[in-house]
Amino acid sequence: MENIPSKEFICHGGFATADLEELHAGAISAFYSCGSLRYISIGNIELLRMIYPAVRDRNWLTLEPEIIEESIINNGSSFSVSIKCLYRQSEIEFSAVFLIEGREDNSITFLLRGEALSSFEKNRIGFCVLHPVEGCTGKRCLVIHPDGTKSQNIFPEMISPHQVFKNIRAMEWTTAHGKCSLTFEGDIFETEDQRNWTDASFKTYSTPLSLPYPVRIEKGTLINQKVSFRTEEIQVRGGSIENTISINILSEGLKKLPSIGIGRATNRPRLTDAEVSILRPLGFDHLRIDIHLFREGWEYSADEAIQESEMLICKCEFALFFSDRFKEETSQLLAWLKNHRNLDISCVLVYHKDYPTTPAKLADFVIPVLIEYMPGIKTGTGTNANFAQLNRNRPDDAYASVMCFSMHPQEHASDNLTLVENLAAQAYAIESALSFSDKRGVWISPVNIQRRFNANLASYGEPDRCDEYPPNTDARMMSLFGACWTAISLKYICESEVAGITFYETAGERGIIQGEYPSRWPSRFPAGKGTIFPVYHIFRYLLKYKNFRIIKSKSTHPLIADSLVLSDGEEVRMLAVNFTGKEQRVVVTGCIGVMNLFTFDYRNYEEAAMNNYWGIENEEFICGSGCPMTLNPWSVTFIKSRLKH
Repeated sequence: MENIPSKEFICHGGFATADLEELHAGAISAFYSCGSLRYISIGNIELLRMIYPAVRDRNWLTLEPEIIEESIINNGSSFSVSIKCLYRQSEIEFSAVFLIEGREDNSITFLLRGEALSSFEKNRIGFCVLHPVEGCTGKRCLVIHPDGTKSQNIFPEMISPHQVFKNIRAMEWTTAHGKCSLTFEGDIFETEDQRNWTDASFKTYSTPLSLPYPVRIEKGTLINQKVSFRTEEIQVRGGSIENTISINILSEGLKKLPSIGIGRATNRPRLTDAEVSILRPLGFDHLRIDIHLFREGWEYSADEAIQESEMLICKCEFALFFSDRFKEETSQLLAWLKNHRNLDISCVLVYHKDYPTTPAKLADFVIPVLIEYMPGIKTGTGTNANFAQLNRNRPDDAYASVMCFSMHPQEHASDNLTLVENLAAQAYAIESALSFSDKRGVWISPVNIQRRFNANLASYGEPDRCDEYPPNTDARMMSLFGACWTAISLKYICESEVAGITFYETAGERGIIQGEYPSRWPSRFPAGKGTIFPVYHIFRYLLKYKNFRIIKSKSTHPLIADSLVLSDGEEVRMLAVNFTGKEQRVVVTGCIGVMNLFTFDYRNYEEAAMNNYWGIENEEFICGSGCPMTLNPWSVTFIKSRLKH
């Protein structure tokens, strides 16, 4: 391999990890980082997931602040934080001063004073409050409106396609520790269900989406906001958070693994023989092939893609993109298919290039034609974008056998903590999709660690058109953090009984190997020619045990350590991950006898990056079931044991 990246890249892809400082406001604990408060809790009960400011441009892209001054005063049971920030991007230049105060009476206030230093268009400037899904779902919430009237509401269990609460001046709800309240000043707030974008939270924000946007902000405009949080009638229960994390393998029935595929590489030549020799042994079930039928010459690219699927010895997943000329395009597709009569197809997904979800007029014409030509074929309709598009525009076609949507964790934020928090929301989205699927299966395609395109502006991604580092590329693909995230994404999706899933791409900066071409952006994505990314070994391990079934597991602290567990009813194969930069003590319950362990971390990264047959089945050490084991920082531990009946 041409070069080995720094330990920072090896562990977390060069993305800065949050430096959290614990603060207290009476009985409340919170963690401060980079202008935000996270995990506002009493004991081990989370009250709020986060309070943070956001500046979003006319395309809903979130600007990262430049912190110019920062002061933290920690008095033990109270605190004060002052920050001066500058937001700069394109035409936007916005200065902001924030003051966060926590008091001994169990209250926190967050104050914003901002000024536009240029004239620009924005979709949002102001505070966002995240409410944790666990602890809020199904609970009552009293909303006080600006005119003083009140309405009783409920945090929904299934994902609400539209705003949950509107026209908010204040809100009150009850937790296991007492009564909580929020008050807002400086704007009108409303609450949305962020599970629509696989974020594990409800978000209360300003300004209401019912008002026209984007809004032009003139230079010199002042913006002032204030959020106040308080808890009352507190019942603090004894006990402390354990130093040892428990991962419990549940006794629920084993579930068959879905069809697991990978996407065809974009923005690079066809796979080479050397690349195929590395990818083929994995045994993916299918290769996703995007076909833009509205473009001239699509047949040439489709022919190349078919050749790749044949070399990889896997089925084809077709993602077909039609225009309003779909009848003519269908005829052209059938003519092309006649030259490929022996195709082995796992699923055909039908999209319209200009619609957020498949329109019924398209599906009801195309799908019967495909079924007549290829009887028994699995077909899908839905969205190439987020669950939000599917939930807000639910397909009403008559013939598709599955509903489809894609997933990624970075619609609203990109830090490592947010990516880990949002993993559980993948299961929430699938559960909600199944609730209105009319007994159709759910097909997730694709899953990416980074957003492929801006679904607010388009329904599919365009090829990169310049040499600049593209926003749909993420260096965490080549990191141990990326492997950890992928393993637990597979956990939540496979435990949810989907019909099929497609992850990432075969090769390149959005692939599971770098392949025969070195990184185009070595300063941002320092992968040399031939580099095998850690995620490769996650799929290698999982797909080796395709004859096993998924069994649910639950961690007491899933934001720190979690697991993916497979079993054939007797043997157990398990991936335990540590999302943090510190050692973690973990006890696994639900196994018997000894556990054979092998750890993948920064110490053996180089060997794994150079050898696709690297020994993940090697026995590194043995631990007795029920005994604490240590998970190294930023690591995946492969575990072999026996299931306890």
